Amino acid sequence: MSAIIDFDEKAAKSLEATYLTPDVVAQRARVIDMLAPRPGEHILDLGVGPGLLAYDLARLVGETGRMVGLDLSPAMITMSKTRLAALPQADCLVGDATAPDFPDELFDAVVSTQVHEYVTDVDKSLAAIKRLLKPGGRVLILDTDWRSIVWHSSDEARMTRMLTVWDDHLADPHLPATLGARLNRAGLKVARVDVVPMLAPQWQPVSYAAGMFRMISNFVRTHADKHGVPADEVQAWHDDQLRLIERGEFFFSVNRYAFLAYR
Repeated sequence: MSAIIDFDEKAAKSLEATYLTPDVVAQRARVIDMLAPRPGEHILDLGVGPGLLAYDLARLVGETGRMVGLDLSPAMITMSKTRLAALPQADCLVGDATAPDFPDELFDAVVSTQVHEYVTDVDKSLAAIKRLLKPGGRVLILDTDWRSIVWHSSDEARMTRMLTVWDDHLADPHLPATLGARLNRAGLKVARVDVVPMLAPQWQPVSYAAGMFRMISNFVRTHADKHGVPADEVQAWHDDQLRLIERGEFFFSVNRYAFLAYR
């Protein structure tokens, strides 16, 4: 996976806060609806993060099922293990999405949300997912295409420069555009694709948009020099957003895409 963002304890807590906002709670409900977990199933969450989705899935498969979370970040695994501690059917392990160390045909379903855009070898990961799925098993992958972003600014050219810097935090900021074909080439038949918009037509301090504003601001401040963007321009962009918030003119929207495929 991309090493641009190091999900240490501080970053893990920040991500958890964003994942607890109403926007992302609604996204989890969409993912669960598409995946349709059933009691007794074995499910793998690739890139389990803070464990919020894994917790819901573990409860849905019940004690006769199995829920396993995998993540590269030890801080994320610690957070997930704590969240899942009361559920004996759940476990979390440190591991790589391109080389999950499990036997063939172990899982009824694999789910991965906001992970594969960080993966440098997506095709290798998809091949591993096929190997891990039982015949007829299903996978749900959700990622963002950052070309879909609409973020109001008083200076659109400057906003474009900031978002170009932000793209550096991913291995592929436009993964959804190619993901369907790649799933099919991996032998995973795409059955459904849904768009999951993250829309903030006005400022809400507890929201996905607010969390992303903070995360993008922090990232751009520390990486803008690689693109020749001076610090005063980053500050001007940040201050412009604060003025738009004060005037009630904030607007943010970006699309995530959920692919459901079967082996």
